[in-house]
Amino acid sequence: MTVSSEVTPAAGDVLDVRVGEAAAGGWCVAKLQDAGTGFVVFVRHALPGERVRAVVTQTTTRFARAEAVEILEPAPDRVSPPCPYAGPGACGGCDWQHASLPAQRELKAKIITVQLSRIAGVDRAVTVEAVPGDADGLGWRTRVRYAVGRDGRAGLLRHRSHDIVPVRDCLIAHPLVAQAEVTRKTWPGARWVDVAVAPATGQRAVLVTGGRKHQRSPGFLTQRAAGRDWRVTASGFWQVHPGAAGLLVDAVLAAVRPEPGETALDLFCGAGLFAGILAEAVGPDGSVIAVEQDAAAAADARHNLRSTPWARVHRGDAAAVLGEIGRSGASIAVLDPPRTGADRALIETLCGASSPSGLRKIAYVSCDPATLARDIARFGQHGWRLAGFRAFDAFPMTHHVECLATLVPSVS
Repeated sequence: MTVSSEVTPAAGDVLDVRVGEAAAGGWCVAKLQDAGTGFVVFVRHALPGERVRAVVTQTTTRFARAEAVEILEPAPDRVSPPCPYAGPGACGGCDWQHASLPAQRELKAKIITVQLSRIAGVDRAVTVEAVPGDADGLGWRTRVRYAVGRDGRAGLLRHRSHDIVPVRDCLIAHPLVAQAEVTRKTWPGARWVDVAVAPATGQRAVLVTGGRKHQRSPGFLTQRAAGRDWRVTASGFWQVHPGAAGLLVDAVLAAVRPEPGETALDLFCGAGLFAGILAEAVGPDGSVIAVEQDAAAAADARHNLRSTPWARVHRGDAAAVLGEIGRSGASIAVLDPPRTGADRALIETLCGASSPSGLRKIAYVSCDPATLARDIARFGQHGWRLAGFRAFDAFPMTHHVECLATLVPSVS
């Protein structure tokens, strides 16, 4: 039924609302009463300024979630989603297909700006830069996870659900992923099918969780970035946008400006991408200390750094490893932690809570602006300030974004 704006909604209710600002996660915010004091509704498939009819999908005592099923007054930036599965009740992979690419980047920039201000207390204008290699925002995703139903057919999950949406093709998937034809086959007993590809070499890995093994791929992929090849375990981490790794390398080098003879830290080093580039920059008179907790990734990093013996890989928790070996006179550091960010112990170690740090710059790469803002605030508590900030649209059509923060001691 359609309910008025004065009634707390229930799941299934239809609301006629004016949508406000975009929020993290691909939502827009609407309020059911005037003067900003009303019940909050997070609306999906809408754009700021639109008037929409939205079906409530979930409600709590503080807010509700809803999907816009009819656009009564569209925003100028609204476009028709290129994918037939991008819409209410359908695939949950893409959040902003109904917005033009420039509008998507503006939305992400505004969300980052708000998070930096609210969480870190930093007022900074942000521009989200395009990543080379996806002029239309499609065909970029080099790793896709498909869910498999009881019938053995693979598809993609609905938003905030375990329900599987049957799909023929995912339009943001790289062509090499599509060529695996996962959704056209059956996978008896499997729960997930992951496809990872290396565009520069044409390699593809198909990894199955549960059921009979359908492995038709190498154990490693050869990814190419920064003018060289990198061995990456097929199930391991690598930037999913083909242009992201090279762009981030250039951005990190510009941020920390390593000099010959310096010692650099690369924490959460993965397959050793930043460590390898730092090793080339500091040369044999310098050193690189790389730390990675995942065993397969650490092995990849050792393989990829074998030509630069002054770069050493330590396996373990970053804070624990630095607690054992110290900062070893490092003057620059690169962090690329998981979505949860860096923990307090690591930040305290880097900032020299118990002894002078010696670091002059830290480059912090993050795919979660909220945890990045939280950690910028924590660095600020230890006398560090934000000196530079860049954001990259490494995940077009989704709410995700890649960020790079450059931190320096406040006295510098």
